[in-house]
Amino acid sequence: MSTENTNDEVEGTPELVIISGMSGAGRSTAAKGMEDLGWFVVDNLPPSLIPAMVDLGARTQGAVARIAVVVDVRGRTFFDDLRSALGELDASGVLRRIVFLEASDDVLVRRFEGVRRPHPLQDDGRIPDGIARERELLRELRGEADLVIDTSDLNVHQLRARMDDRFAGSGEPQLRATVMSFGFKYGLPVDADLVVDCRFLPNPHWIPELRPHTGMDEAVSRYVFDQPGAKEFLDRYAELLHIVTEGYRREGKRYVTLAVGCTGGKHRSVAMAERLARRLTEDGLDTVLVHRDMGRE
Repeated sequence: MSTENTNDEVEGTPELVIISGMSGAGRSTAAKGMEDLGWFVVDNLPPSLIPAMVDLGARTQGAVARIAVVVDVRGRTFFDDLRSALGELDASGVLRRIVFLEASDDVLVRRFEGVRRPHPLQDDGRIPDGIARERELLRELRGEADLVIDTSDLNVHQLRARMDDRFAGSGEPQLRATVMSFGFKYGLPVDADLVVDCRFLPNPHWIPELRPHTGMDEAVSRYVFDQPGAKEFLDRYAELLHIVTEGYRREGKRYVTLAVGCTGGKHRSVAMAERLARRLTEDGLDTVLVHRDMGRE
């Protein structure tokens, strides 16, 4: 499988988004969000029929300009069919992207138990067995995705807002960045493309007058960047990000998530994420800043 081909797009051919991912992670919600944005949405389309759907859209003379297709892993020939379809689309110069939705195992188990439905791949086993089997089957597809969204901590409205943010506009930039601060003690963000560890810096948590504040406060930010190596790290990593993002642009990647972590996700990671987001914005990227764990105790 390959990334999208933006150099040889055929005039009049619809833009294509393929929505896939873990069962229970929100594929139907994402599809409904795309439909509300004016995309022509087809649910559970066999991968082998995707090129034919795009061809039919091209014959509408612009009436169907954007198509979203939801596919899942059911079927023994799923990956062979999808790989063949993607190869055919790339050879035709179709602009296509893959969105992969996932969530943690415990969240998926709770969602299936909440609706009292079996996992489609659990057979005679338990729900976790089906989840493990599906995660293994989808590993390659996740690695090829243009956008990975972890829905573990998202409700229906937040997921639809995330889809709005990505797909509402027709003039979206070539590369969009999400900078997310987080706490290592709460776990790594599973949708991160790059991870930065700020735990090499002294922790403001141990300064009584700084402990109640966050990295968004000037006093905490000043303390963090007054530490040896902090400014140098920011400068060097910003230079590295420039090289990486330029490479992403050349490869046609549309989205990148940079996760910036410290112990609790309240002080150092927040301060560093704020500065890195500013640097990316100055570098011409449309940048979203998220502080995942800042409000946790």
